[in-house]
Amino acid sequence: MNTLDVLVIGHLERDARGNLRNVYSTATLIRAPHHNIIVDTSTISRRPVLEASLKLIGVYLDTVDIVVLTHAHSDHTGNLWMFPKAKILLHDGELPIPGATYIDRDQEIVPGVRLVHTPGHTPGSMSVFVEGDQRYVIAGDAVPLQDNLAKMIPPALNCNPQAALESLQQIAAWADFVVPGHGAPFAVPR
Repeated sequence: MNTLDVLVIGHLERDARGNLRNVYSTATLIRAPHHNIIVDTSTISRRPVLEASLKLIGVYLDTVDIVVLTHAHSDHTGNLWMFPKAKILLHDGELPIPGATYIDRDQEIVPGVRLVHTPGHTPGSMSVFVEGDQRYVIAGDAVPLQDNLAKMIPPALNCNPQAALESLQQIAAWADFVVPGHGAPFAVPR
């Protein structure tokens, strides 16, 4: 069965003018049979937390074989270099990342772990839909904060508000729990 461990709980803070400051993404580990999959790697400032979390649960850096990037913004890709043996997966609508394999359609990468295009924040944003003891979506910035889903408000930073709203609706319809791009996991109210 697939299980999830949130390694870094993301954070998003704005100053009085609404400018972003002190921003880093959530980083999540999916443990699937024969695979360790990291979704987003957060920022370099969170490297000690990421390393400590992995050590605490007994996962070594060289046993991570897949890294999924929900999109190519630096607050989600800062520790990518920590996983030298991992295959990097990124949607082809994103900015290039050296060494990445580009995904151009929704697809299951291992049993019960599916990459789903959820555009709006960026053209190539994707989320990871995971079947485990519940149905989980690791949403990246398709759902940056719990309030975005609760109030059905697209991310403040978006390239297409209508696509972002449709992505929120798709995630809410499928998930029991959401791991947002910049916060703690939460249950989807039914």
